[in-house]
Amino acid sequence: MRLMASRGPYAKGKAKRAEILDVALEVIARDGYSGATVKQLADAVGLSQNGLLHYFGSKDSLFLEILRRRDELSETQIDFQSPGFTDDLPTRILDAIDDETSAPGMAQLALRVSGEATEPGHLAHDFTRQRYESVRRLVEEAVVKLQAEGRMPADADPAAVAAIIFAAWDGLQIQWMYDKTLDVRGRMEYLLRSLGFES
Repeated sequence: MRLMASRGPYAKGKAKRAEILDVALEVIARDGYSGATVKQLADAVGLSQNGLLHYFGSKDSLFLEILRRRDELSETQIDFQSPGFTDDLPTRILDAIDDETSAPGMAQLALRVSGEATEPGHLAHDFTRQRYESVRRLVEEAVVKLQAEGRMPADADPAAVAAIIFAAWDGLQIQWMYDKTLDVRGRMEYLLRSLGFES
C-alpha cells in the first residue's frame, strides 16, 4: 500500500516535468531563446518560478532537459533506423537546417549550452559530448553505406566528412544569427556536393 501511494506523486511529478518541457519547446519556438525566461516558462505552465525550478533543480538543469526533450522528439520524427535514412540523408540535413532557421530559438539555446559546456565539470558536458558523437557516428555510417553502394567517392574519409558537416552546421547557424541574408541551406548544399553526396 505504501509503495502504491509513493507512485502517485512520482507519476504526477514526471507528467508535470514532461508538460513543462513540451510547453518550453513551444515558447522557445514562438518567442525565441531570449523570450524563454524562467518567469515566462513558469507563467506558461501556471507555476511560480520556484515551483518550476522545483522540478529541475536549477535553470541550467531545466535548459539541459529542454534540449534532451528536443532530441527525443527529433529522433522519433527522423527515425534513424528507417531503411531510407541513408538515401535521404542530404535532404534530412537540409530540412533540419530549414527547421532551425525558421524558428532559431532552439538553435540559440543549443549553441549557448554547447559553448558553455566545453568545461568538463559543466552540467551539460557529457550530454553535449555524447550528442556530437552520436550525430557524427550516424553520418559516418551513412557515408560508409553510400561508399559500399558506389554512390560516394571511395577515398572519402567518413569520420572527416561527418565532423566537417557538423562543424559547418553550427558555424553557418552562428553566422546566420548575425546576418539573416546568409543562405544557410545553399551553403550546406554546396558543402554536401563538394563532399561527394548526390543531390
